[in-house]
Amino acid sequence: MAEQKRDYYEVLGVPKNADDAALKKAYRTLAKKYHPDANPGDQKAEAAFKEASEAYSVLSDPEKRKKYDQFGHAAFDGSAGGGGFYEGNAADFGDIFGDLFGDGGSIFGDFFGGRRTSRTSGGPMRGANVRSSVRLTFEEAVFGCEKEIVVNFKETCSACHGSGAKAGTSPETCPTCHGKGKIVQMSRTMFGTMQNVQTCPNCGGSGKVVKEKCPGCNGTGYNQKRKTFRVSIPAGIDNGLSVRMAGGGEPGINGGERGDLLVECIVSPHPIFKRQETNIFSTVPITFPTAALGGTIRIKTVDGEVEYEVKPGTQTDTRVRLRGKGVPTLRDKKVRGDHYVTLVVEVPTRLTAAQKSALQAYDEAMKGKEKKRGLFQ
Repeated sequence: MAEQKRDYYEVLGVPKNADDAALKKAYRTLAKKYHPDANPGDQKAEAAFKEASEAYSVLSDPEKRKKYDQFGHAAFDGSAGGGGFYEGNAADFGDIFGDLFGDGGSIFGDFFGGRRTSRTSGGPMRGANVRSSVRLTFEEAVFGCEKEIVVNFKETCSACHGSGAKAGTSPETCPTCHGKGKIVQMSRTMFGTMQNVQTCPNCGGSGKVVKEKCPGCNGTGYNQKRKTFRVSIPAGIDNGLSVRMAGGGEPGINGGERGDLLVECIVSPHPIFKRQETNIFSTVPITFPTAALGGTIRIKTVDGEVEYEVKPGTQTDTRVRLRGKGVPTLRDKKVRGDHYVTLVVEVPTRLTAAQKSALQAYDEAMKGKEKKRGLFQ
């Protein structure tokens, strides 16, 4: 007697009224946990993966789900003419596995009938990007600046002109991949035959090998040196963002273009200012008489000091806005955020006898007029 199948909703661990998003989330979790690539040789994990895939295939299809809700597993037995569990769901499965494993096309295209892509070929290949970093002050990030950085840079060998071969010789076709720069491996899975494409380990994807290496570069085709780049930092750059220097990366393969140099900006904290997107925040202390009577104060901004009129009766922690005194936007440096200032009323810690007497007189005068406690009560 054939083993009875579990309820599809039970397999995915979702209620019967689960929507498409809940189904997909549940399946993604199970697929990542039980996928054969993550559990090589584990037959139980393989069975669980197949069971979850079958359940999702049915419940993610509105028509199949309707039939399943009405007839259960009988709707898809042999007499009903049901197809394989992944029938008609290639795009959805490809999308899920692409999210999970980074490149659904190249790994799972053959499983579900989707498009298979290859990142390796014997043709020109773009060089890899190189990453570096530069430290900026708060003001340099706000207004932009020019910086010089020194990085390791690979230049074409002048002796072999990038071929890597000794003078009088030439690179030969790689015997491992026969000049294709890639190796295709076939393997059988529960879904059928899987085709996996990998970069040739013998030639590194170039399709050619060098038997007699150039003594000037030891067969690499390039020489490494320290090179200085002048980087233009745009106004409004934020901490963690990178500036791209085209052509500053690794050399390409087989005539491919160079990669880029990505310079990450590390912005030093400011002792007074804090930044949130294009707005700047700071705190400014004011005296009690200024808060009570009003007056003119000077506030530090990235543009220098500005005068501000404090209104009489200003309470502590009052926030004021200085329009256009914030950080420029990266798209247009003429468009700037605002500077928000929190006014904090200072309480003196040391008073002279005359000052104490004056405050006590004020406190006595306020008794009965305010419900708040006096300053010295």
